Amino acid sequence: MKRSVLAGLISTAIVGTAGTAMADVRYLAFDADDRTTQALTRGITLEVERGLFGATRLRGLYSTSSRGSATFKAASVAGVQDVVPAQERGGSIYAIEPQGDGRALSRALCPGSEEAWLVVGRVRSGRPLTIHAVGHWPDGRKRHCVALNYRYRGEWARLPNATGDMPLDR
Repeated sequence: MKRSVLAGLISTAIVGTAGTAMADVRYLAFDADDRTTQALTRGITLEVERGLFGATRLRGLYSTSSRGSATFKAASVAGVQDVVPAQERGGSIYAIEPQGDGRALSRALCPGSEEAWLVVGRVRSGRPLTIHAVGHWPDGRKRHCVALNYRYRGEWARLPNATGDMPLDR
């Protein structure tokens, strides 16, 4: 009995360690696919953490065409999914952290709101991406601000805006 419990604990520790070791970070670049998106963000690079079973989590956003970045925090906020168009619901919700350029990004996406979130579907290389911005206004209501549409551009070997960086594919 003790032996089987010990074996179970060891196998659990190995699987947990393997999951951490298998997670990797990728930098996926996207270009604006419509006028609204281009006016607000132009090109972006997303820092994406991919887990053992293919699950993805956004860690940050970097402007591909100029300086600027924002970090995200996974969030579970009631009412955010309710204001996203019905066919787009179900994506992950991320709070835009106010540090760095996060506050400016929130204000640009949802002018007049007190805070903003992003609703993002599964991020995959080679696929287009739509990001929905949702804001929280002083009257207590959450409203859909904008849908940002991107087409896949390529993958960076490391963060953009460093000398010699070029997307790996186009």
